[in-house]
Amino acid sequence: MTLQIKSFEEYKEVYKRSVEDPEGFWAEQAATFNWHKKWDKVLEWNFREPKIEWFVGGKLNITENCLDRHLESRGDQVAILFEPNQPDAPVQTYTYKQLHAAVCKTANALKANGIKKGDRVCFYMPMVPELAIGVLACARIGAVHSVVFAGFSAQALADRIKDSSCKMVICSDYNDRGAKHIPVKTVVDEALTMDCDSIETVLVHKNTNGTVDMSDPRCKWWHEEVDSQSPVCEAEVMDAEDMLFILYTSGSTGKPKGVVHTCGGYMVYTSFSFKNVFQYQDGDIYWCTADIGWITGHSYIVYGPLLAGATTVMFEGVPTYPDSGRFWAVCEKHKVNQFYTAPTAIRALMAQGDKWTEGYDLSSIKVLGTVGEPINEEAWEWYNEKIGKGNAPIVDTWWQTETGGIMISGLGAHSPMKPTYAGYPLPGIQPCLLDSDGKLLEGNDVEGLLCIKFPWPSMIRTTYGDHERCRQTYFSAFQDMYFTGDGSRRDKDGMYRIIGRVDDVINVSGHRMGTAEVENAINEHPKVVESAVVGYPHDIKGQGIYAYVITAEPVADEEALRKEILAVVTREIGPIAKPDKIQIVSGLPKTRSGKIMRRILRKVASGDTSNLGDVSTLLNPEVVDEIKDGALAKS
Repeated sequence: MTLQIKSFEEYKEVYKRSVEDPEGFWAEQAATFNWHKKWDKVLEWNFREPKIEWFVGGKLNITENCLDRHLESRGDQVAILFEPNQPDAPVQTYTYKQLHAAVCKTANALKANGIKKGDRVCFYMPMVPELAIGVLACARIGAVHSVVFAGFSAQALADRIKDSSCKMVICSDYNDRGAKHIPVKTVVDEALTMDCDSIETVLVHKNTNGTVDMSDPRCKWWHEEVDSQSPVCEAEVMDAEDMLFILYTSGSTGKPKGVVHTCGGYMVYTSFSFKNVFQYQDGDIYWCTADIGWITGHSYIVYGPLLAGATTVMFEGVPTYPDSGRFWAVCEKHKVNQFYTAPTAIRALMAQGDKWTEGYDLSSIKVLGTVGEPINEEAWEWYNEKIGKGNAPIVDTWWQTETGGIMISGLGAHSPMKPTYAGYPLPGIQPCLLDSDGKLLEGNDVEGLLCIKFPWPSMIRTTYGDHERCRQTYFSAFQDMYFTGDGSRRDKDGMYRIIGRVDDVINVSGHRMGTAEVENAINEHPKVVESAVVGYPHDIKGQGIYAYVITAEPVADEEALRKEILAVVTREIGPIAKPDKIQIVSGLPKTRSGKIMRRILRKVASGDTSNLGDVSTLLNPEVVDEIKDGALAKS
C-alpha cells in the first residue's frame, strides 16, 4: 500500500528521507503498484534540455492499477458516484467491476474505430461518467487523451484539435448545466469546419436526447458503438515514459500550450498525493467539484482516487442550482468525507449569505480542500466556521497543470494550518525562493520567486510538438531550476504562501488565462486597433480581466462596442475569458522601444493611481492621465 503519513512528526521524518534519497523514496512508493516489468533505473534527468525520465524501462498500464487490481478486494465497492444536474434525478453508481467492464467496452469501441496506441483522442464533454470512462478507455489501449473544457469556443476547440492532430472527438449532444441547455455537439460541428482534417470519427454520447445533426459520415452514436462490445479488453503494455495525456493551458504568449504527462511517474505521484493530502480511508466518500477539463479533474476526480481504491463523486451541476445550498445538500445526501473546491466557489457562496449553509448535516466532513488560487483569509475563516464547523482541517493546495499533482499543502489534520498559507512541501518536493537575479534566498521570513530544484515523478515532460517552448517557459529563467511563474513567501516557520503570478498570466476563478490570448481575441474585432489586458483584484473570482482598447475611430456607442467585444472573445476562446471591464482609450503607455508598461495599467485597474512612478520616460506620458481619468470615471 502507498505510504500514508499519520502525524507531523512522521511527515518531518519522511520529508527528510525523501530529499536525502529521492530515488530510494520514490522507488518504495512505485513498488506498491502492479508493473509488467520493473524499471531499470529510477530517475534520469537534467533541467537544461530539459529531459526528465522516471522509472526508466518500467512497463505498466495505469488502468490496471486504477481498476483491475481492485476487482478482487473491492469489486462491489462504488468507484464513481454520479450526482446529476437535476437534484431529483436518480443518482448513478459504478462499482469497480462495473467501471472496469464499461472501460473495456469503450476501449474495444475505440479500437473498432481505428484508434490505436499513440493516437490522440479529444474529449469535449460535460461532467458525466462517460467522460471518465472514455478517458480511462484511451489509457487502456495506449491512446493519448486530450480533454478540452466544454465551455471553450469552437475556435479554441479547433486550435487544440489541430495542435495535437487528434484522430477522434468524443462529445455529448447537449450539456445540462444549472438551468442552461448547452448545445455541445453544435460547437464540435463548428470546430470541424476549421481545417480539423485529422478527425476521422466523432463519437456522440446521447446525454439529453436532444436533436443534433448526425449527417456528417464521421458522426456515430456512443451507445451504438459501445454497447455491443465485449467487456474484456487486454490492457496495452506501456513504457513508464509513454504519453498518458495532453492538457492545454494558457501561456503568456497567445497560443495555448499542450502540457504532456506520462504514465509511470504521474501514476505514482497522484496516488501518493491524494492519499496523504486528503487522508483518505477505506469507505470514505470523496468529492472534488472540479471539471475533468482541468488538471484537478484529471488528477483528483479520476486517476488519484481510483488508484487509491476510493469512491469518487462526479457532479454535473453548478453550486447555485437550484439554489445556493446545492453543495451542502449533496454533502449531506452522500455523507461526503473529503470536499475539495475552489476559493471562487467559496466566495460566491459566501456572497449569497449564511442562510444557505444552515440546516444541513455536514458532520461527515473530515477534510476540506481548496484549489486553483490562494484562498483569502475571510473566505478561509468562513469555510472553516460555516462548513467545517471548526472540526475539519483545511488543506490549501498549491500546484499547477504542469506539476501534475499537489506540491505544497497540509496533510489532512497532520500539519499546522495558517490562513492564506498553503503550508509545507509534500515529501519529495524541493521548493526554493530566488531573487530576480537568481540568487538563492536562504532561511525563513523571505519572499521571492518560487522554483523547484529537483524533479518529482508527475512533472511536465514537454509541451506537445514544441519542446523548445517547454524549455523556454519553465527551465530558462534560472539555471537548473523549474520556475513556477509564481511569487511566494516563506514565513518564520518555513510555511509557504503563494503571492500570485509574476508573468503575463491572469488567474481567473482558478483558471489561467494568458493576456496575449485574450488580447488576440479582442483584436479580432474590426474596430479594434490594439488592446492590453491585465488582471485586477475581484471579490469573487480572485482576479478579474481588465481590458484597455484602442479603436480606429472615435466610438459613438461605447456600451454597444463593449458587448460586441465580449461576443468576439466568447467566440474565439469562450465565456470564461470575457473581460469584466473594458475601457476605451486613445493610447497605451509605452516605452520608447514600444513595450507596453503593464505595471501602470495594473495599478490603474486595481484603483491605485496615487503612485504610478516616473512616467516621464514613456513615449507618450500624456496618455497616463487620460487612462487614470477614464478609470476613475468608470468606478
